[in-house]
Amino acid sequence: MSHSYSSNRVHLVFSRKDREKRIPDDVQSKLWPDMAGIARNHGFEAMKVGGIDDHAHALVVLPATIPLAKAIQILKACSSKWLNETAIEDFAWQEGYGAFSVSASQTQSVVRYIENQREHHAKRTFEQEFLELLKK
Repeated sequence: MSHSYSSNRVHLVFSRKDREKRIPDDVQSKLWPDMAGIARNHGFEAMKVGGIDDHAHALVVLPATIPLAKAIQILKACSSKWLNETAIEDFAWQEGYGAFSVSASQTQSVVRYIENQREHHAKRTFEQEFLELLKK
């Protein structure tokens, strides 16, 4: 077989440094599409990006040529730069992250999960959510 196929879907989760709740709604409405554009401009796809005032979620599809750590570094560095230049002075993401593989059959449920972050966090904190993701 001379063709290669890769299906690397990953659900990324990372928070603002010190988990400060400092990403206002009006900034989020620009940030999430900007992060999708960052991914596209760097050769990978962000199927869905979302979050709330202290953290972000992204469902990305990585080609075989882009390592996971590089994709996360690109998303965090470029979005942090954009935020510092346009909206939030001294903005930084945390150093760490969560990365969870997603099968093709579970893609839509992860997209819905990211879309419904506000509802999820009416009932639980980021820390509780992250622990639940780790258990799954």
